[in-house]
Amino acid sequence: MSSRTLKVGTRGSTLATTQAGHVRDALIAAGYPAELVIVRTRGDVVMAPVERIGVGVFTLELRAALERGDCDIAVHSYKDLPTARDDRFAPIAVPPRVDPSDVLIARDGLTMDTLPQGARVGTSAPRRRSQLAALRPDLDLHPLRGNIDTRMGYVTSGDLDAVVLAAAGLDRTGAGERATHRFGIDEMLPAPAQGALAVEARADDTEAIEALAVVDHLPSRVRVIAERRLLADLEAGCTAPVGARAEFDDAGLDGGGVLTLHAVAAAHDGSTVLRTTGTTTPAEHPDGPVAAAEELGRRLAAELLERGARDLMTVESPEQRAPLVPKESTTAPPTVTDP
Repeated sequence: MSSRTLKVGTRGSTLATTQAGHVRDALIAAGYPAELVIVRTRGDVVMAPVERIGVGVFTLELRAALERGDCDIAVHSYKDLPTARDDRFAPIAVPPRVDPSDVLIARDGLTMDTLPQGARVGTSAPRRRSQLAALRPDLDLHPLRGNIDTRMGYVTSGDLDAVVLAAAGLDRTGAGERATHRFGIDEMLPAPAQGALAVEARADDTEAIEALAVVDHLPSRVRVIAERRLLADLEAGCTAPVGARAEFDDAGLDGGGVLTLHAVAAAHDGSTVLRTTGTTTPAEHPDGPVAAAEELGRRLAAELLERGARDLMTVESPEQRAPLVPKESTTAPPTVTDP
């Protein structure tokens, strides 16, 4: 189908190259020769919390490499992308989404119910911290950065009792069995677009744009669009304490199924948590399923804003200024990061 070898840009971590490798393999299977190109990003070398470095830290250099022509296609963890459309690039393709849940990895097989009082739990995401604090105010929460193995290593070494990670990263790297608890929708909502990849090309590269259609999965894209529209209308970046999860019922998009969007906005300390849920039937929308998803996200964002979400999310918590690694940790600071 194509004699040109498409260069697929990705960060160099194990998780990122594994994710991009799935995209590369799908392109090759469809007749598009492809190879991975590693792009080193600022987020891989600066170990400050993401909320200090800034939104888009994991995607800025990757997009710059795409614009320069160092790669033809870029693969991002969708949750790391800024919500604003960038006209330099073609509309985003979304491969089939994997489990968007968050999971607990704890010593001795502990779960959220069996973690002892005052257990030391590591996560730097404000969204996770706020929901954990609401679930278990007694927990001693510690911020940390690092790749999957580094974060799990804090549990193995005894520095922490548990860490919270994305199920997608564990599942994609074959470490899903390490999870001791998978958070349900009523416990912790994931980051908007968690578990989804964003694949993009330059807006003027017709061959690469044609290739994007091979990896795009419309039901996954519709789910992500609902979640991302909510985030955008809340004017909350990817580091804000906002969670969202959109799911089709068993009928799915093709069967005219119902799409349900669950959303949460919280105070950083977990003292106040606003939740809401809404539904739509994308296949019945006169302007198509994407428009239906956009409307659903807007509707729930408007409700949360009316209930005071913006003021709630702007109050800084002490955890945002805390050390980057557990206080008693003897583990060397990590040098490579994963989304």
